[in-house]
Amino acid sequence: MSRVLIIESSARQQDSVSRQLTQTFINQWKAAHPADEISVRDLAIDPVPHLDANLLGGWMKPVEQRSDIENASLERSNQLTDQLLAADVLVMAAPMYNFAIPSTLKAWLDHVLRAGVTFKYTPTGPQGLLTGKRAFVLTARGGIHAGASSDHQEPYLRQVMAFIGIHDVTFIHAEGMNLGGDFQEKGLNQAHAKLSQVA
Repeated sequence: MSRVLIIESSARQQDSVSRQLTQTFINQWKAAHPADEISVRDLAIDPVPHLDANLLGGWMKPVEQRSDIENASLERSNQLTDQLLAADVLVMAAPMYNFAIPSTLKAWLDHVLRAGVTFKYTPTGPQGLLTGKRAFVLTARGGIHAGASSDHQEPYLRQVMAFIGIHDVTFIHAEGMNLGGDFQEKGLNQAHAKLSQVA
């Protein structure tokens, strides 16, 4: 049995293309892997605070010097990180907002990219500690950005995943969602065709 962790980040609950892709992924994964455990964390419903001095204090201060709020910030980060560590497969659903990922997803990443936990520093540079995991990124984009300089999603998330040791990363882009007509239909068809090969 594998554990699948899904991170939703669309600000919309209704009419969200990335959420539609997520549901398709879940249905197909369950059909192929009925014994697997799937957990969903919805960052729109339960957002993670942005990185702040309280979280930094929780990470860096000795326990006897931490305030109550720093301890609470550390505990939240521990819960999020433990959930990621326990997962065998990570799925991030990320609509493109202003050429990048939603700020809620960035905040989640800021909680789980932790020195000594998900990566470590070595004399030859940082080394990821989450080897052996797979990741899938489901994106929805108003325009067409794959391979263009306007795409700040895929390069960033590939680098972040590699930084923590996840090198098996598959991107599934639904592009042209705001262009209407044939562009939207083609983008959805291509995304669903790639999704059908995932499970």
